Amino acid sequence: MRQRVAWVTGASRGIGRGIAIGLGEQGWTVCVSARSTASATTSHLPGTVEETAAAVTAAGGHGIPAPCDHRDDDQVRAVVERIATTHGRLDLLVNNVWAGYERLNAGEWEEWNAPFWRQPLALWDAMLTGGVRAHYVASALSADLLRSAPASAIVTVSMEAGAAHTPAFGVAYSTAKAADDRLTEAMATQLRADGVAVVSLHPGLVRTEGVMQFAEHLDLKDSQSPEGIGRVVAALHADPSLLSLTGRALSVSDLATRYAVDLGLLER
Repeated sequence: MRQRVAWVTGASRGIGRGIAIGLGEQGWTVCVSARSTASATTSHLPGTVEETAAAVTAAGGHGIPAPCDHRDDDQVRAVVERIATTHGRLDLLVNNVWAGYERLNAGEWEEWNAPFWRQPLALWDAMLTGGVRAHYVASALSADLLRSAPASAIVTVSMEAGAAHTPAFGVAYSTAKAADDRLTEAMATQLRADGVAVVSLHPGLVRTEGVMQFAEHLDLKDSQSPEGIGRVVAALHADPSLLSLTGRALSVSDLATRYAVDLGLLER
């Protein structure tokens, strides 16, 4: 079997880390990019690119740490060039990087739930620049590698807020997730002829490090594990009919049922 190469952005912790490990369980080579490194972390939460890369290798794959600030196009371009030079191919890009939770993870719970005119403008920038734009840039810069690899794919981690707005979703958050889903739809239209599938992924409540610090305020029943999301992504890429799903936003729960994947649901 040919060596499969994936690039998971924003994978020092959270869903990105879980996806990287899930791919590692299937023997993938996974390039892990994020800002948090062994020498400089960006959060009080645990996790670095080196730790995730080591976890990928321990799971049975080959993890490669790639420190990268995804708001810096030159740093993103350098990761793409490294993948091209070292591996000559890219089978899967997972757009997971997301700066939109940074202020929430730092404890700004009231700010997160405030009306948009009471929220700092920096929150919009974090979600649109450190999220949607970062996904666009990674996709654009790696498109040629993906187009040259058979049965390749782009998976963008989004959320149900992209499908329909409800009062529980803030304005910036709802807009960013809708933009991610439209980005998926639009890129799929242009990449379909090259055989590149492009989908959005809608997880449920996932037991990330950020979520678990607020566990006492949340109902974690049926919450998903980060590694479970990774197993879904691995199964999704292995689906020979993946291209038939291109352009769509897909529920993680539905995919887990389709592929008989254990999401590590918490029952209590």
